[in-house]
Amino acid sequence: MFESKLNRRNALKTGAALAGASAANLTMFAHAWAQASPFKPEKGAKLTLLRWKRFVQSEEDSFMALVAAFTKATGVDVKVINESLDDVQPKASVAANTNQGPDMFWGLYSLPHLFPAKCVDVTDVANHLGKKYGGWVSTAETYGKGPGGKWIAIPVAYNGNVINYRQSMIEKAGFKEIPKDTAGFLELMKALKEKSVPGGFALGRASGDGNAWVHWALWSQGANLVDAKDKVIINSPETVKALEYCKALSDTFVAGTASWNDAFNNKAFLESQVSLTNNGVSIYAAAKAAAAKGDAKAKEVMDDMNHSLWPVGPAGKPTEFHIAYPLMIMKYSKAQSAAKAFMAFMLEAENYDKWLVDSVAYLTHPLNAYDANPVWKTDPKLSMLKDASRRTLTAGGLGSVGEKAAAALADFVMLDMVASVCTGRASIKDAISIAERQAKRIYR
Repeated sequence: MFESKLNRRNALKTGAALAGASAANLTMFAHAWAQASPFKPEKGAKLTLLRWKRFVQSEEDSFMALVAAFTKATGVDVKVINESLDDVQPKASVAANTNQGPDMFWGLYSLPHLFPAKCVDVTDVANHLGKKYGGWVSTAETYGKGPGGKWIAIPVAYNGNVINYRQSMIEKAGFKEIPKDTAGFLELMKALKEKSVPGGFALGRASGDGNAWVHWALWSQGANLVDAKDKVIINSPETVKALEYCKALSDTFVAGTASWNDAFNNKAFLESQVSLTNNGVSIYAAAKAAAAKGDAKAKEVMDDMNHSLWPVGPAGKPTEFHIAYPLMIMKYSKAQSAAKAFMAFMLEAENYDKWLVDSVAYLTHPLNAYDANPVWKTDPKLSMLKDASRRTLTAGGLGSVGEKAAAALADFVMLDMVASVCTGRASIKDAISIAERQAKRIYR
């Protein structure tokens, strides 16, 4: 009977109201959900979840409220460990190799594909949620499914990585909006350096922001690490052109980007040291939160900033690379049923609708039903993030998103190649040669 009341249409209809639900209402829902859920925790189960450290405080607050409600309803204690984006993958790899550690890892990109045999089959969870909420977007299926077509992870959310910019600063450089083509974008970057405040993208080993812009830039010029059959093709005229483009872009950057990680550009933008960078909308969320507390400088940034999708290059189509956040259960876990229950609970409308709103669109959804979430309609500076999970290419580019693609990302093959050229550590020819050797070792 409860299930019939919680069909997709009703869940979406009440989404806006649920965004303001109290903790008491969430707990009431959680108790009713626990009774009806097909996923029953083991007696006395406890869970440890390691996740990426939050970039938006209200997102984490909403997530922890969800965790608390799950514990009250099921009796399953959930310990949450927060780690930086760059630390999740090595810690997950150690756990997979030693068969001990947290029950669940919530990482990025194709992390579960580094050790698919160590991940619990969660096809039942994926099918349950997909049937209830309008099906999964295609990239979620790509990231979620391992060998044999079984789901080895649930892509809980995406972080749309877009261009963040200051309107007044690009206007000072002679532009009213971000150009929609890569050639025009380069001209904007040159003008910002000459006439306004320079922009800048991370050239350090930034798992999120560094990988996002580098892959966009390479793919936009037609350069790819591998082809559709996972054959290494990085040594190509297209890669040469792409690296020339990246070098020209980097010549316009503010000083210091060679050492930027995923937090540096946020700070630089909020302090008005850069006019333009790539990021999720966490910069906007931080400015908005500070402005609400009376910070005049933050309000100035918030009012003046905007977001743009990435320009299209000679490839002739969008080549964006948004961050997928897959959640996996490790096979060594003694509470696999409890972990499945938690996975399902996270993406129920009563939780997920409010969570998306509280994330201020830093997170976007993998299930089609959440197109109706109110966050996509309340702020025009955020609405473009709605389709991030559909616009993005996946971690393998033209190739598969399996273990080899995951290894290439973990080893920063593409990012290091671009960074070495942009910083002058290597010639284009030598940088490609090094990347080709690394890739062939991974894809052999």
